[in-house]
Amino acid sequence: MKLALSETPLLFSETTIPDIFFAEYLSQMPANCVKVYLYIIFLSKYEKDIKLNDLSKKLALPLKEINDSFSYLEENGLIIKKENGYILVNLQEQTLHKLYKPNLTLSPEKIEDISKNKARAKVIEHINNTYFSGIMGPSWYNNIDLWITKYHFDDQVLISLFDYCFRRSALNMKYVQTVAEAWGSNKIQTWEDLDSYYQKQDAIVKIKKTIAKKLGKQTLTQYEEAYIEKWLLDYGYNLNIIEIALKRSVYKSNPTFEYFNNIITNWHERGLKTPEEVFAFIEQREKQRKDTKQLEKKVAKASFEQRKYSNLSFLYANSSVQTNLNPPSNSSLNNTTPNISASDIKSANMEGDINV
Repeated sequence: MKLALSETPLLFSETTIPDIFFAEYLSQMPANCVKVYLYIIFLSKYEKDIKLNDLSKKLALPLKEINDSFSYLEENGLIIKKENGYILVNLQEQTLHKLYKPNLTLSPEKIEDISKNKARAKVIEHINNTYFSGIMGPSWYNNIDLWITKYHFDDQVLISLFDYCFRRSALNMKYVQTVAEAWGSNKIQTWEDLDSYYQKQDAIVKIKKTIAKKLGKQTLTQYEEAYIEKWLLDYGYNLNIIEIALKRSVYKSNPTFEYFNNIITNWHERGLKTPEEVFAFIEQREKQRKDTKQLEKKVAKASFEQRKYSNLSFLYANSSVQTNLNPPSNSSLNNTTPNISASDIKSANMEGDINV
């Protein structure tokens, strides 16, 4: 005897979506990708063979959006590409593997300590009820444990991490992980560390706004903000020093942040740490420029100045020749013209040649 289920008409059939999809994947998945994913789940029940072009027409999406959606689903482990198509991944099974895989690296003692930490369990329960309405996905528990182990967050910092992301409407795994890494790189472990970090960030935001206002800018680009953060965090400069560089662009048309960065980086490389040291360096450079210009003027004057002559008598090697060759005065011409014999010229040439 053979038993079989009756075929359910489309009107009465259902497509089941695991809850883990809503808890783990939905919040960070692009809208068109959600549309594509739900539809291919529907098609998979009937083992339909559909081409991407047909899918594009059916969902009223450009073919590029269809291709991008499949790439996203494959990269995030929701589908697996095969030679003749795709396989939909069992999300519940996949999440289970993710949940227990990291525990293989933990010692039995560590696992026992975590299980006995009732205070930490209350914190996680608070996070679950406050930010996930009591339905936090299983992988969150494992990642919370890893963040605590890796970054040594205390309970208050852990709650603040989720609160920070929740208030920015970005409570998805990638964003929370990014913030956790940023806090960890800034050595934030306690509430005092976090408070100090917030104060520093607030100060940076105020300085950015001040610099933008002084330069007549409404907003700063991401790259311009990166320059300012380098001056503040890497170089340890405050607004007083940065403003000195800004003022030096008064006579420069359309100065760029690269121009300011070259000035400030030069000060940093020279070990200048205070406004007084910067002003002393600028004054020294101005004096050097002034001295250099004066020296250049002297050299140029010495190279091109010509001697002025009022008496040309020194051109003659023998003054007697000059006397004999000087033209007679008007009075002499009126009387008699002196005769110059050949012997006189010969004797003049013997005494000295004319220097030119």
